[in-house]
Parts: sequence; structure tokens; C-alpha cells
Amino acid sequence: MIPRCRALTVFACLSLFSSLSVGATGGGAAAAKTHDYPTAGRVEYVLGCMDDNGHDFANVYKCSCAIDKIAKVLPYDDFVEQSTFSKYATLGGEGGAEFRVDRAKAQTRKFRDLQKDAFKACGVVKGAAAAAK
Repeated sequence: MIPRCRALTVFACLSLFSSLSVGATGGGAAAAKTHDYPTAGRVEYVLGCMDDNGHDFANVYKCSCAIDKIAKVLPYDDFVEQSTFSKYATLGGEGGAEFRVDRAKAQTRKFRDLQKDAFKACGVVKGAAAAAK
């Protein structure tokens, strides 16, 4: 099994387990304070985070923690918009012009600041995978 599939399987199991434990305890107040992100969106974020920071088991938890921190602050639609602007901020040519306007730059800055805070709180060391190679 390739590392990405292994990580996806582990993350799916953890998501299922946490959903079952929340249901068994009555839902608690913690669930009400977090914006509802689709599981697929969370998995995509975690896998992308692991692509950037290493496919070791610890990063499953660290990257999951980071998306949880982001979900506490940002509604899902805003997350999609801001993360898209952030992802394509360096896209060159005419196709990237949309991502270089003032509104896009502001959204990119907001997302990167939020992500930096989430990474710091969760112990994600940005670029650790590149440094290990």
C-alpha cells in the first residue's frame, strides 16, 4: 500500500472513530463550535499538508489538528475561496491575473496567516519533508 493510501485509510478510520465517539457522548459543545466541513474536504487538506510536510504517521495527527483549527475559525465556503487564492497566488501569465488582484491578495494573506497559526498550534513544521531529503 502506498503511503498516501495508508494515510487516507488511517485518516478515514480516525474520522469514523471520532464521529462515533461524539455521537455516543451526545454531541458535546465542541461540535457546535466548529464549522461543518465535508469529510472529503478535510481529507484533501490533510493529504496536501502531508505532501508538503512528510508522510509519516505523526503528520496525520498534526495536519488533522491544523484543519480542525482552521474549521473553528473559517466557514467552509470561505476556506475553499481563501485556500484556492492561496494555492494559485503564484500562477503566472494571463490565467493567473485573477489571483493577483487586491481582493485575491487579501484572501491569500488571511488564509496563510490562519494556516501559519494552525501549524504553530499543532506542531506542523513547514518544509520538514524538504529538509529531510
